[in-house]
Amino acid sequence: MSTILQGMQMLFVAFGALVLVPLLTGLDPSVALVGAGVGTLLFQIITKRTVPIFLASSFAFIAPILYGVQAWGIPATMGGLMAAGMVYVILGGIIRVRGVGIIHKLLPPVVVGPVIMVIGLGLAPTAVNMALGKSGDGAIQLVDGQLSLWIALASLFTTILVSVYAKGFLKLLPIFSGIAVGYILSLMFGIVDFTSVYQASWFALPNFTTPEFNINAILFMIPVAIAPAVEHVGDILAISNVTGKDYLKKPGLHRTIAGDGIATMAASMMGAPPNTTYSEVTGAVMLTKAYNPKIMTWSAVTAIILGFVGKLGGLLQTIPVPVMGGIMMLLFGSIATVGLNSLIKNQVDLHQSRNLVIVGVTLVFGIGGMAFGIGDFNLQGISLCGIVAILLNLILPKELGESKVVDNAQIDDK
Repeated sequence: MSTILQGMQMLFVAFGALVLVPLLTGLDPSVALVGAGVGTLLFQIITKRTVPIFLASSFAFIAPILYGVQAWGIPATMGGLMAAGMVYVILGGIIRVRGVGIIHKLLPPVVVGPVIMVIGLGLAPTAVNMALGKSGDGAIQLVDGQLSLWIALASLFTTILVSVYAKGFLKLLPIFSGIAVGYILSLMFGIVDFTSVYQASWFALPNFTTPEFNINAILFMIPVAIAPAVEHVGDILAISNVTGKDYLKKPGLHRTIAGDGIATMAASMMGAPPNTTYSEVTGAVMLTKAYNPKIMTWSAVTAIILGFVGKLGGLLQTIPVPVMGGIMMLLFGSIATVGLNSLIKNQVDLHQSRNLVIVGVTLVFGIGGMAFGIGDFNLQGISLCGIVAILLNLILPKELGESKVVDNAQIDDK
């Protein structure tokens, strides 16, 4: 019984982030819950239930899903996301044959850092629009702008205060806390519409979506898998440090990344966001010393059961736009900071022309919305900048442009 309760507790930690992604992208949060549960169970099968980790909605795919749904619709977007999951499986096969080093060779920090920054910064206008009570594209004013701003700021500062000052278990719930405070304020000002709750039955089949395969959507989504694939390596290292076991060796990185890919493909097959390993849950594992992987099995089962509770799905859809906008302002800024930190932590020298070219071109292509198309085929945003970053890294000579600033500094020292 204690294992079941611990599993439910782990899902509670992940819940805010898990449902935020579908709410932002127009997908069904109930489907996301089922997708996370099924994905986690498949991950456990592939990794022989050795890693105490939970998989759920990936933030890295928010911008691509928003674009994909607008350009090709939800079914074609899901087909593209299935292809992104297949990239993980292929990477797992390559790692099995060539070793972990191949990831660092193909995707070094100078490539991954700016791509992650683009994922965060590219969404900044959407966050601000929603915080001001508008639709994500800014076209429609949904809630009074002045009121929206106060609610968004309350959600934002609550999230910040909890993540910085909270102790113990509460520190793991910054997103959940921010949503709760913003929602209470929204209730006080009467901007919460409960129609979706009244119309929903207690038990209902989630709005599953069958994927369709569109070559443009597939080619658009595949490069987006770059950043989450590298993030996966970091998450596995983190949970290894927490438990004192080397999961890179047993069950092996090839199994964990392939498991992530299978989980993403399974989620996409039903219309849910792609899955990724959740660092919030890793933090909870460290805090509670709950190292038993069976706990995550019960987290997954609980998520699947909740996905069929129609009233819960209806309640999640009542969260007002400014509440989500407030959370997003911190969330997307944090994503960009992770990319920046990747460059700093790995001591990427931006005085070197080679590194400066890769980072600079990647940022401008990604944030500026550069597009490249031939006929009906089109690449832009994160996908295009990801491909450009990889190609520049492979093409530019390693010795290109040694740092002149460093040389001058050395002369001054002498």
